[in-house]
Amino acid sequence: MNENLFRTQFDQMETTEKQALMERLAARYNMTFLGLHTFDRWGQSCTTGVFEKDGREFVFVPGDTVTLGWDHFAVGLNQDSREELDYLFQEWELEQDPEGLIRESMAPVRQAAIGPMLVGRELEELCWEPVKMNDPRVTAHPDWLKEFRDFAWSDHVSLELHQSARIERTKKGFQTWIYNHTDYEELLDRLEQQGLSLPTADEWAYLCGGGCRTLFPWGDGLDYSMRLHWFEDTEEAEGRPYDMEEPNFFGLSIAYDPYMREVVKAEQFTTCGGDGGRSICGGLGIFLGFLPCSPHCKPEVQEDKELNGDYDFYRPMIRVEMDG
Repeated sequence: MNENLFRTQFDQMETTEKQALMERLAARYNMTFLGLHTFDRWGQSCTTGVFEKDGREFVFVPGDTVTLGWDHFAVGLNQDSREELDYLFQEWELEQDPEGLIRESMAPVRQAAIGPMLVGRELEELCWEPVKMNDPRVTAHPDWLKEFRDFAWSDHVSLELHQSARIERTKKGFQTWIYNHTDYEELLDRLEQQGLSLPTADEWAYLCGGGCRTLFPWGDGLDYSMRLHWFEDTEEAEGRPYDMEEPNFFGLSIAYDPYMREVVKAEQFTTCGGDGGRSICGGLGIFLGFLPCSPHCKPEVQEDKELNGDYDFYRPMIRVEMDG
């Protein structure tokens, strides 16, 4: 394995060397190299290659040996987070220290050797397949067509028939999808046939946190000045991007919405980066609601084998193997 594919050496390379290395990667994996880009966020940065293949953008993420998992605050909660948790603990009459409660949700501290990867920059939807309105799988359901007609005359933006079909109003007209029930093994097989994979839980934790020792990539507490999914002052936030959704130090949009579970590669169906919104729905507030987005949160092994297209999303990636 080329040692320049690992973070310390990669970060020290000259631009021309990086450019040549990225061009070799593009040729090897049949991708279009779009150029080098510097991603700088939350005290970490990486100047790396951005690629395109089959309509997706990928970034090259160098490998590293990192400490993952969490058992104590590296810096400590900021005042806002401490006040939020103190208030909740008083309401619940809990004697426990917040650090102890958080630790219960976190994966154990461990060393992990992470190999270099080409990683999809965006999360992708599962189970929903875009189709034309005249697709026989749509026209076979007169009840769907009636719902779609009623929707077309309404002022609604979208309509979803639970795990069946959905329609959205766009600038160009209407876009329709149908729902294909998919299980975990099917997804892994389909990706493998395309030369793709999913990150493992350890790889995911690295992509999300970059080896940070704080609870979140930016620190131990939540930054309440961020525009966060499900918690926002709509008037003030209008037009502003969601902060956690913006590209991180590897150029990835990752772990930004607790409702979105990111499927990872494991022996059985496992997710990271969200809990399907359970904590938020349970009224646990912002801090505990977003705790599943921590890179150190325990991966969740799902009991079912079937993926849920409303909550489960995936990130295609390629483990890079390159000699010389």
